[in-house]
Amino acid sequence: MKPARDNATRPLRLLQVLEPSGGGSGRHFLDLCRGLKQRGHVVHAVYSPRRAEERFVGELLSIGLDGAHALDMARSPGPSDIASYIGLRGVMRKLGPFDAIHAHSSKAGALSRLRLPGPHVPRIYTPHAFRTMDPHLGATGAFVYGFIERFLARFFTDELICVSADEYAHARALGIPRKRLSIIVNGVDEPAHGLRDAIREELAIPPHALVFGFVGRLSAQKAPERLIEAFTIAAQTLPDAYLLMVGTGELEQMVGYKIDSSTARDRIRLTTRYTGRQVMDAIDILTMPSRYEAMSYVMLEAAAAARPLVLTQVGGASTVLKDSRNGVLVENVDDPRPFAKAMIKAASPARFERFRAEALRRSGDYGLPRMIADTEAIYRRLAR
Repeated sequence: MKPARDNATRPLRLLQVLEPSGGGSGRHFLDLCRGLKQRGHVVHAVYSPRRAEERFVGELLSIGLDGAHALDMARSPGPSDIASYIGLRGVMRKLGPFDAIHAHSSKAGALSRLRLPGPHVPRIYTPHAFRTMDPHLGATGAFVYGFIERFLARFFTDELICVSADEYAHARALGIPRKRLSIIVNGVDEPAHGLRDAIREELAIPPHALVFGFVGRLSAQKAPERLIEAFTIAAQTLPDAYLLMVGTGELEQMVGYKIDSSTARDRIRLTTRYTGRQVMDAIDILTMPSRYEAMSYVMLEAAAAARPLVLTQVGGASTVLKDSRNGVLVENVDDPRPFAKAMIKAASPARFERFRAEALRRSGDYGLPRMIADTEAIYRRLAR
């Protein structure tokens, strides 16, 4: 019995690997590394400096991990992947042996799971939204990426962790075996408090304004242009409404042009000064017009902060949003009018109060300790 007890309590040697540092995958990576280290495990982290945000690197280094290692990884497939693969194998040999290797997002997932013959080390993969969940990928792209995900999952993956029931269903539709899959919904810290007045004052937003909020990368996936167009329509009916957008990304120039062209531009604020957790205290309704998601951290942060939600029908939305109870679920289309209509509906005083009361009732369901413990349990099971 002693070996079983030792395996259930002994510190594990873990390697966490990530290519993109922004958005939910970066947040998950930091929370997981910190939580595992606090639970007494030996944790090494590998990240790519190519797309690493300064805030991410600073926070990663401040955790006090056993090692944080920069390794160049490109987002798109290409010849540089050979050098990245060789470099990652070098890190594994130098710092190992590990009890488990956990890769996050597609590039790190591919590089970490492909392996040569030798001692078996469990490989865990969290996609943070399969590339094939993008509705604009096209038939050829969906076939190619779907084949890669299915091949790696069947032959090189010990466990694939989905972050929502929607992502799990997508994985099954790709043909990934059920025995390889688990669901662990992301967890978030307690919401921030006491920042509402200061943030609004700093951004020149009236104290009693109704503020719609957006937090996310300014990318095609998050569809910020949809939201600007929808708010421009809704603002004609809601004279006291403002839109607060937090984020940066490859569409930043286009988003700036959209804001400048909007008839409601005086009531739109775009900033990078705050984290999602901080800004939830300053907004009244979270608005996310994403084209696809797996399980957005922003949704979870808003739900934990008891904010009503207006979301498109994407992965994870059904986890946090019950339509017409704590918000409004919107058809996932580029036409901004349905989203604008949903914003107006959620802003109705009586309906807003009802949504907020239900959001408050559900706000305790998204804790970070549960996510850390459930992930650790998978490592221990595979390490046996």
